[in-house]
Amino acid sequence: MWEDRVLFIDAEALVIDKPAGLAVHPGPRTRESLEHYLPALRFGFQRPPAPVHRLDRDTSGCLLLSRNPKAHKRFAASFEAGGVEKTYLAVLDGVPEAEEGEIDMPLAKISSREAGWRIVPDAHKGKPAVTRWRRLAVKDGRALLLLMPQTGRTHQLRVHAAEGLGLPIAGDPVYGAGRGPMLLHARTLSVERPGKAPIEALAPLPPTFTAAGFADGDA
Repeated sequence: MWEDRVLFIDAEALVIDKPAGLAVHPGPRTRESLEHYLPALRFGFQRPPAPVHRLDRDTSGCLLLSRNPKAHKRFAASFEAGGVEKTYLAVLDGVPEAEEGEIDMPLAKISSREAGWRIVPDAHKGKPAVTRWRRLAVKDGRALLLLMPQTGRTHQLRVHAAEGLGLPIAGDPVYGAGRGPMLLHARTLSVERPGKAPIEALAPLPPTFTAAGFADGDA
């Protein structure tokens, strides 16, 4: 299974195409996570790899794992410094009028015992969050967008789509109607490395997107 999901591999880095529905880390409501499968991703190394960042459970696509502690520290620093380029594909429940744009909307986390936690726009207490976007295709009243996050806030793309564009990502169970699978896919990942070739990965369009009428040619 995992061999078919390897998008990039060398002595210090591994990029996999994470399937939707699999959490990166275990939680109180998550019995199964990627951590259960890390031993299967050693590919000849004694030490299992470690996730450098996270994707939401229902988001598929490019996920970077480090293959040794020194590399992990460098990659984590690159994410922290904004030295990693990522693009995502998303199908929205509707079609934005413009063909492209930028959403600059600070985000904050709120929580309650009854409803749990969620991310909301907050111009005063929120952390800066910026997403650039471009419309790629339209099918059956829904749009396929290329999303280019300039920051890496939790649920940033999901909230920016729902609140910034007024059109939630299809299938989003928290910020949208939650009907069907959530159609958010980490399409590309690029990490510069001093003295080495950059890490470059592209994740193919998942079956959920093709079932929604979109093909690799649209992206």
